Amino acid sequence: MKDMKILKCLVAFVLCMATGGAGAQVLECITPGEIWPDDKGEHINAHGGNVLYHEGTYYWYGENRPARGFTTEVGVSVYSSKDLMNWKNEGVALPVSEKRGDVIERGCIMERPKVVYNAETKKFVMLFHLELKGRGYEAARVGFAVSDSPTGPFEFIRSLRPNAGKWPMDFTKKDIKRAMALDEAKYKEWWTPEWRKAVDVGLLLKRDLPGGQMSRDMTVFIDDDGKAYHIHSAEENLTLNIAELTPDYLDYTGNYIRLAPGGHNEAPTILKRNGVYWMITSGCTGWDPNEARMFRAESIWGPWVQLPTPFRGKDADKSFHTQGTYIFKVEGTDEYVFMADRWMPRSLKFSRHIWLPISFEEDGTPVLEWKDSWRF
Repeated sequence: MKDMKILKCLVAFVLCMATGGAGAQVLECITPGEIWPDDKGEHINAHGGNVLYHEGTYYWYGENRPARGFTTEVGVSVYSSKDLMNWKNEGVALPVSEKRGDVIERGCIMERPKVVYNAETKKFVMLFHLELKGRGYEAARVGFAVSDSPTGPFEFIRSLRPNAGKWPMDFTKKDIKRAMALDEAKYKEWWTPEWRKAVDVGLLLKRDLPGGQMSRDMTVFIDDDGKAYHIHSAEENLTLNIAELTPDYLDYTGNYIRLAPGGHNEAPTILKRNGVYWMITSGCTGWDPNEARMFRAESIWGPWVQLPTPFRGKDADKSFHTQGTYIFKVEGTDEYVFMADRWMPRSLKFSRHIWLPISFEEDGTPVLEWKDSWRF
């Protein structure tokens, strides 16, 4: 039976290569790094996103990227599937605004969209990294949108920087006093040992306190108790924040911690298995791949301990030339899938999707190994 599955995967892989991904063919397996056609034969244009399971169907959300350029011209795409391999294009879940001056007007930057279902409000909630049109990566906001349907249309609610005026939960009165004493004017030269120490103590945290912490690369995690957490790069991408959301998932409770201050982490992905939290992140090297990092904790609030990369084998030091975006569990199983992008900056639309199954060592440590093709 196993040999038959392998044979089917190889046949599907050869067919996909021979057709160049064209046509509404039925896929029998995942082929990481190749063109992944939807029901219309087009490469799935849903990057930096996530997969949500709801009432027997999987929904894949992601950035609709242009063939040229990098600003958002369409919005957030959504696809549906019953088997996680064959996907129907459901259109645009959250479109850009055509109104000049809107915060999500065409030409803004909408990245890393994550959609979760709130069982209490019966709403689908989308969070995403938002940058305002013409302002580069200066705004560093999180956007919120809601819908009654998994395919949308989502209604944009607002954008903001998280936890304005709030110190992290793990900051004592002594820590706050020490951070408040820092003078940013004395640390104009970055990357020095003195500057790094000041960042660790709270230099940039204090700077952003009044208006809220920066929010760039991000994910959303729903714990076993239904509580939701927004995990985002803050402090100029130097620090990760884990921030608790309100019960409706549309605001913040004010409870948050900093993870790896000054560690320069982005693209956070997270899973919880057997009571242990595992987070896989990337370094900050633009579109270029780098060696992933991994963290472990027995509480969402830490302490988090950094471990070696979970990638094994050839090109593990480049994370198989990928950057993670999400980890999801296959419904009804103990199987977890690591979603990643292999960015193609010359044509982001055709950036490749890298989905790999996660295996686990005896102590529960996640491991990622390359597979040319595989199936659920």
